[in-house]
Amino acid sequence: MEAGFNNTTYDTDYYDDRNLTGLQDDVEMYFINYVVTCIIISIGLPLMLVTIYALLSLVRQGQVAPIYVINLLISDIIQLCCMIALLSNPETPMADDVYRCGLLSSVGFMVCISLERYLVIVHPLWYRFKRTIKISVAVCAVVWALPPVYFLIVFPWVTDMVDVIVLSIIHIIPFPLFIFFLVRTVRALSSSVSVHSDEKRRIVGTLVVVLLIYTLLFLPTIILLLLMMTGFDCFMFHYTSDAFVRLSPLADLLLYIFIRKQTMGNCLASVCCCIKESNDPTTSAVTVDDI
Repeated sequence: MEAGFNNTTYDTDYYDDRNLTGLQDDVEMYFINYVVTCIIISIGLPLMLVTIYALLSLVRQGQVAPIYVINLLISDIIQLCCMIALLSNPETPMADDVYRCGLLSSVGFMVCISLERYLVIVHPLWYRFKRTIKISVAVCAVVWALPPVYFLIVFPWVTDMVDVIVLSIIHIIPFPLFIFFLVRTVRALSSSVSVHSDEKRRIVGTLVVVLLIYTLLFLPTIILLLLMMTGFDCFMFHYTSDAFVRLSPLADLLLYIFIRKQTMGNCLASVCCCIKESNDPTTSAVTVDDI
């Protein structure tokens, strides 16, 4: 859980207050998480920088959707940088709070990405006149501003239980929104004849990926927060939820496939090529046009 990132994952002083029974297992779990985090940082950081550079070219062409993905990846980079700081020194000032700000910002941008894809299909006229880069930048500014306002201004004045309740609400709200956006978009696409079939796959694919990322990687944190409200606290569950959340920056890179038309087309071409070759050994390639 991100609320305990510094205390349960990287703070070795945590072990001083634990019983000696099972301490060896805790140390082994700490080492495993340490190695996994190093792998995530070494793979994720360079890939994110390259992906952001590639998405900037789409923004220069006037496209709005990449703006939210770029900001999502920036929030992921902030998380990775905080992980580096906490790995080198668990007592790094403000590193845990900055990490949590980046994590909540990434959740906000995931909502923005799903909402933007939803509006493209369900409310196309409204989206056509309102999808300006200025509005998108303003929305991003709000998403960036809210987490620091809470953690730097509100958080020091609330109790631990109030903090758990607030974080539970913040994490639960996006889940039904992602489901709603996906269901409504699929229903609208089923009766739409003006949207190209490849474009439909890209839009639905984006919504499905966002929902899967949040379900698989953030759901353990939501469950842990709800259990903590009842007084339950499991050390191993903290480790598990932390591990899943730390994988989210790598999972967010999948959204690049559904934002870049050429990348999506190449993936589809590869799939079609494999299917074609399995059915017809004499065929060596299949081409999918970029939309």
